[in-house]
Amino acid sequence: MEGLNLINTFAEFKELKNIDRPTMMSVLEDIFKTQLIRMYGSADNFDIIINIDKGDFEIWRNREIVETVEDPNTQISLEEVNRLDPDAGYEIGEDFTEEVKLSSFGRRGILNLRQNLSSRIMDIEKANLYNKYREKVGEILVGEVYQAWKKEVMVMDEEGNELVLPKSEQIPSDIFRKGDAVKAVIHKVEMINNNPVITLSRTAPEFLERLFEQEVPEIFDGLITIKKIVRIPGERAKVAVESYDERIDPVGACVGIKGSRIHGIVRELRNENIDIINWTSNTQLLVQRALNPAKISYIKINEEEKRIGVYLKPSEVSLAIGKMGSNIKLAGQLVGYEIDVFREIDSEEEDVFLTEFSDEIEDWIIKQLQAIGCDTAKSVLNLSVDEIVRRADLEEETVIEVQKILQSEFED
Repeated sequence: MEGLNLINTFAEFKELKNIDRPTMMSVLEDIFKTQLIRMYGSADNFDIIINIDKGDFEIWRNREIVETVEDPNTQISLEEVNRLDPDAGYEIGEDFTEEVKLSSFGRRGILNLRQNLSSRIMDIEKANLYNKYREKVGEILVGEVYQAWKKEVMVMDEEGNELVLPKSEQIPSDIFRKGDAVKAVIHKVEMINNNPVITLSRTAPEFLERLFEQEVPEIFDGLITIKKIVRIPGERAKVAVESYDERIDPVGACVGIKGSRIHGIVRELRNENIDIINWTSNTQLLVQRALNPAKISYIKINEEEKRIGVYLKPSEVSLAIGKMGSNIKLAGQLVGYEIDVFREIDSEEEDVFLTEFSDEIEDWIIKQLQAIGCDTAKSVLNLSVDEIVRRADLEEETVIEVQKILQSEFED
């Protein structure tokens, strides 16, 4: 018994592993039964008594007293019984019960017990960790960076469990060092090769939503609802909010007095630019709000193709598109439509729509240029080749050829 060190094992079970009593009893009985089956072929005629509080156990073997033994595991001869207990006066047909000492398991048997117990404890720990975090998906967690590698960061929770923050789930400007506190949302919980893997995220829309719930009491209390969040992590985000109380301005409540509420969120997101928009079911109005600060002249909606054409004065186009196309991209995701930007041509300005060149320029190239706000010849010619290549994702040779075609129109 001292070889198995059961008292310490029970204490570990009870105090450190946080395993409930029924599970503890079931596991201990099961590993003893497994070892008895290994030794005797069956454990049906054994009674296992476990005292959790004292850290002790007893194993009793029950056998029928017979004259001639056919199965040594379930039967014992009267002669053997009289030798073991000469004063008891047993008779044939009665049951004989004797205690099985741990020493009878042998060194290998005790080692098997230890290994099985350790394995079962580990399996229960894994299952408990998996179930615990599976119920917390979408919640904020604050942990400590234990190790930072190139592709991921290992984070420890308050109980010492290991969580993973992959590079793909970090904001591009995130830099973590060992010992740093990190705040993230529990993004995904999986069992991989029988091991629970808890993945954290700082780029998921849910992370931004939880931060708003922490900073804005009206959202936490349900007076203001976040209808939709779209993000380019570390660069820009758009958050559409709606109030169920007419007396509450949802945008103002989220920003706070002098930006007191929004500033904390922006700092946590490494200065990500956050646009808060008053939600509406009116698509045209939502597009106007989503593209703010650009002022739209008029909008055309194509419900069948789920596309929206927005027409703006030339001075407003860059505002609508935003840095690297971020504003127009997020506005489209928020509204749920592809948004095409078109410049209004001044009646005094000589210019030609790109669609007029469809016999010389392929349609897909025109669409790529329109997507970055270049819907006229001069709007393309006013940009450098490098900028068009970068923004429209076109080959340099293609852009040079297009500009030659457009330039020839004005030279003629």
